[in-house]
Amino acid sequence: MAANMDQIQQKALNALEPYILLSKSANSPRAAADLVTQATSAPNTFVFAELLQTPNIQSLQTTSEEHARYLTLLQIFAWGTWSDYTSNPNLPKLSETQQTKLRQLSLLTLCTNPSNLTYVHLLEALDLPTPRALEDLVISSIYAGLLTAKLDILSQRVDVSSVASLRDLKPGSIPTMVSTLEDWDSRCVSVLADLEEHAREVRRKAQEQRRRETEHEKAVAKAMGEGEGKGRGNWGREGVGSRRRGMKWM
Repeated sequence: MAANMDQIQQKALNALEPYILLSKSANSPRAAADLVTQATSAPNTFVFAELLQTPNIQSLQTTSEEHARYLTLLQIFAWGTWSDYTSNPNLPKLSETQQTKLRQLSLLTLCTNPSNLTYVHLLEALDLPTPRALEDLVISSIYAGLLTAKLDILSQRVDVSSVASLRDLKPGSIPTMVSTLEDWDSRCVSVLADLEEHAREVRRKAQEQRRRETEHEKAVAKAMGEGEGKGRGNWGREGVGSRRRGMKWM
């Protein structure tokens, strides 16, 4: 499975390579903007960091607002989501192909949190009109090799078992990721400490229970031993008396 996901990533990098080469000759803002449209529309292009780093694409940031918005659009395809796109009304209009691709990439980001994978949440986050439209998007993502998942129609959830590493890291996100991992590590340590304390308490109670059971068994055994001794003594005296009475009668 991991090897297959690596192949998908390599396939996406290979698909982007021609546009990286074309960026070297995209010497005008219009040509660079058109290249962004072509790259985000092409089949199998799902990673864009290397294209973003090319000088002619970066130069869009310092040109007119009309062309700068294509750089913003490419950044959203690289690490953003559908909601990032819809929250900015000044971005270029997407073709149907681009819309599907951005929703697929957004789905990969949403998969990082299992609580996001209900139909209700996904329909809202991806701005899809019906559950069937969501299911079609998930199925297309599965066939594209972007993720491994099953549709739980009864529970209205998407059960995801693996996701391809196709999302680029947003600049400045490393410190946030480190902080998140440190917080997660701290919680794990706390949970382990609680589990160890609980285990010690369970062992203590088990030992106490065994001690009480042992004392109870000893007490029962002692009482039974004393009872048997008294029974034998009484039986012996009664037997002697009976024999004596029998002899006197004769």
